[in-house]
Amino acid sequence: VSLTVGKVDAGVAVLLTEDKRLIEFPSILLPPHITSGSIVDITVARNFDAETASREAFTRLQKDIYTNFGQQSPATPVLRCRNATQTSVVLEWDPLFLASADLHSLSLYRNGSKAGNIPRPLEIQSTKISGLAVDTPYTFHLVLKTSAGTYSSQKLSVKTHKMTDLSGITVTPGILPPPLKDSLQAAVERIGAKMIDTVRIDTTHFVCTEGRGQPWERATEMNIPVVRPEWVEGCEREGRVVGVRGYYL
Repeated sequence: VSLTVGKVDAGVAVLLTEDKRLIEFPSILLPPHITSGSIVDITVARNFDAETASREAFTRLQKDIYTNFGQQSPATPVLRCRNATQTSVVLEWDPLFLASADLHSLSLYRNGSKAGNIPRPLEIQSTKISGLAVDTPYTFHLVLKTSAGTYSSQKLSVKTHKMTDLSGITVTPGILPPPLKDSLQAAVERIGAKMIDTVRIDTTHFVCTEGRGQPWERATEMNIPVVRPEWVEGCEREGRVVGVRGYYL
């Protein structure tokens, strides 16, 4: 197509067709030294090779997006009960899997009502709920909110223990004479309780004869009752959970 240059500006040139139609054309695409009155020949052709390359590049991009972001979605939380006592429950879950989604919040629900948000949900995988009623059923579930949607765990049914059920007691020993520690271990086993070496979220009582050491400090920080070994003996003797007031170290 032959066109006559009507006007040339820094960015756009005005070209005239033979039937006097005006076409705006980028000046940068014209040959150098073009002025008003110059006649230029412009050839337009479809570039099939470029179209094919563009389609292939777009297809590869779609596959990459699907592979990296479309094949996986956040996993539904799986809630478990680690331990239950007369008035508390320790719940735990696996580390959150978010795929490529962003985390908004992780909330715990008790009996269908929101109990609160889990702090630092990417770091914490357990929580303790205290102040529950004795020998009472409860249901718990987690709600995970992400940029990819909301995911609710299964409802977990937990019943707090009767006062005569000592299986929820989890003792962590502190500083004790070796013979006394052995007798404590035997007493814990007789009442069906558990003894663990470290202070954890499910530790219900810290038993020692001396109030010092890092485990004792951690138990104090976590507001875990620090009692003498006689408390376990009292539970065994009474066949029920006894108060700790008379057994504090």
